[in-house]
Amino acid sequence: MFKGSTVFKRLSKIRFLFSGLILLLTPLISFTTVAVDFTVKGVDDGTLKDNIRLHLNNLDVESTLLSDPFWQEEVGNTVATAVEPFGYYNSSTTIEKGEGENVILHVDVGVPLKIANVNREIIGAGREDKDFREKFNAFSLKPGDILRQPVYESFKSSMFNYALSHGYFDFSWQATRLDLVREDREANVLLIAQSGPRYNFGKITISGEERAKAIIERLRPFEEGEAYSSSKLTEFNRMLNQSGYFSRVIARPVVSEAEGLNVPIEITIVHKPRDTFNVGVGAATDTGPRLRFKWERPWVNSRGHSVTSELFLSEPEQSLTVDYRIPQRDITNDYISIEAGYQFIEYTNSNTDSETLTIAAHRYWQKYNSPWQQDGSVTYLREKYAQGIEAYQTTQLVMPGYAVKYVQKDDALNINTGTFLQAFAQLGREGYGSDIDIIKSVVEGLVIRTFDKHRVTLRAEAGAIETSDFSRVPTSLRFFAGGDQSIRGFAYRDISPREQVFDPETGELTEDEEPIGGKYLATASAEYAYRVADAWRVALFTDVGTATNDFDTDPAYSFGTGFHWLSPIGPVRVYGARGFSEYENSWRLHFILGPEI
Repeated sequence: MFKGSTVFKRLSKIRFLFSGLILLLTPLISFTTVAVDFTVKGVDDGTLKDNIRLHLNNLDVESTLLSDPFWQEEVGNTVATAVEPFGYYNSSTTIEKGEGENVILHVDVGVPLKIANVNREIIGAGREDKDFREKFNAFSLKPGDILRQPVYESFKSSMFNYALSHGYFDFSWQATRLDLVREDREANVLLIAQSGPRYNFGKITISGEERAKAIIERLRPFEEGEAYSSSKLTEFNRMLNQSGYFSRVIARPVVSEAEGLNVPIEITIVHKPRDTFNVGVGAATDTGPRLRFKWERPWVNSRGHSVTSELFLSEPEQSLTVDYRIPQRDITNDYISIEAGYQFIEYTNSNTDSETLTIAAHRYWQKYNSPWQQDGSVTYLREKYAQGIEAYQTTQLVMPGYAVKYVQKDDALNINTGTFLQAFAQLGREGYGSDIDIIKSVVEGLVIRTFDKHRVTLRAEAGAIETSDFSRVPTSLRFFAGGDQSIRGFAYRDISPREQVFDPETGELTEDEEPIGGKYLATASAEYAYRVADAWRVALFTDVGTATNDFDTDPAYSFGTGFHWLSPIGPVRVYGARGFSEYENSWRLHFILGPEI
């Protein structure tokens, strides 16, 4: 008894050690197994050859086993399965051992099956629907064509999806059959569609607060009783999400609750908070550090009126603006805006000091999916200002205006391709709310194009003021050039006609001159940038232009270099520029945060 027990224990240990050895060797054995490299010959069709390779990749076999008739049959069956969907039902495969783990397959796909007959029929309302019939009759396999099962299966799926997206919610295939007559190398196709009735858009139901009902009704691109279309529902969802009133919104059909053939559209919405606040900080060499504080109330009433207010603070400029917006038919692109603002400006380099009150009414409109926006406006401006040696004076203007703008860009922040064009004009007449006759017009444009790592930016601006008394034209309307977005190499608003500075202590004019603003503006810029890394570009540029009362003086110009850092919050552009003009020749550093358009 004792000896047997001892033997049993020893056998158990040996069995345990043997099992452990097997477990240790198994990964090594698996590791040394080399996958078979199949070379397919006799097949010219690339799609067919790819499908054969795809099926062979799922075949777990070693090259040493392919001499076994069982595995030879498995390989042949695998190739046959791969080619049958393409009409080849009589293929044969022979196997030849190549070098190493390479195995050569000689495939004879045989004669393909061809379509003999295609029988199609629509039952139901789709039979009278021209678009439905055109889609159904677009089945591409015709008598005489080689049988392609993927085409057959794809058509069935696409027809089903088409029916659902066009309101045929009861669509079904009453009969679909693919009859193969292999001995005759023929195939017969049968497709009988039961379309069922076509459903219509029904009532809109709102899951959430009802205050959005009036806005939703105005955004709706379909009428109750109109034939259902998923594309119109998709458009409806887009408009709801872009309206700016909701933090979350989705519209969907509820087919299970259809009344007759009218399907209700359920809209689930979550409104934005009553008030939202945003704080933004930034910096540029023109204005130094700057702070923006914005308050928005997206819902003033059930008609979708909204109000926003913004406080802007920088060393040379402080402003407070309020914008009351009244949506029209297309809420995002078609609206009335009533704006009011108060602004204080003090530019030490141009000896400019102004205090401006502005009240303006704008009517914006833009066609759906169009990059063009138009703006008709009436602006009341009252500005108290001192420019150069002139004493403080106040000018009041009432100016109707019109503007047109084109914006197209491939990204909101890091733009590779973009186009910006804008033109506007304002008119004031003495005796009609204005102290002087004045016409101001401006045209500006910017084009960005990228070719692989090369990026080109072209920018230009032109403007003119015609007036009965230029000395009464407020500072905010005069033209200045120079700065980050104008002619680099010069201080902000540093290029314009100049006037000698008055010394208050001596009561005399000094030899120093300061810009006072001009009647005309013309600037142009060209920049080339090269991407040296994913988030970095180096740049070369040149700028030229002037702000003047006549064009007898030579324009200012500059050239320089810099770099762009494509940061997560937008591009950061830093330039070193050398400016040349009759007033100044110096180097200047420019820092710009934000996209060009």
